[in-house]
Amino acid sequence: MIEQLSIVTMLAITVLIFLVLLILGVRKSYILKKENDRLSQTSPMENESSNKPYRDFTEGHMYNNK
Repeated sequence: MIEQLSIVTMLAITVLIFLVLLILGVRKSYILKKENDRLSQTSPMENESSNKPYRDFTEGHMYNNK
């Protein structure tokens, strides 16, 4: 039979593995959020696209507008 100590040891190892994965996931999420905030503050594309008037893109050769 499996002893109670070996079951507790396996459970502890499993909990530690998932805890490490959880910590790494939270850390990665924090880093991505910080990078997203930094990019959204310095994004020149957002300002340019909101000021441009609408341009009809269906005039291209692929749409066969004659």
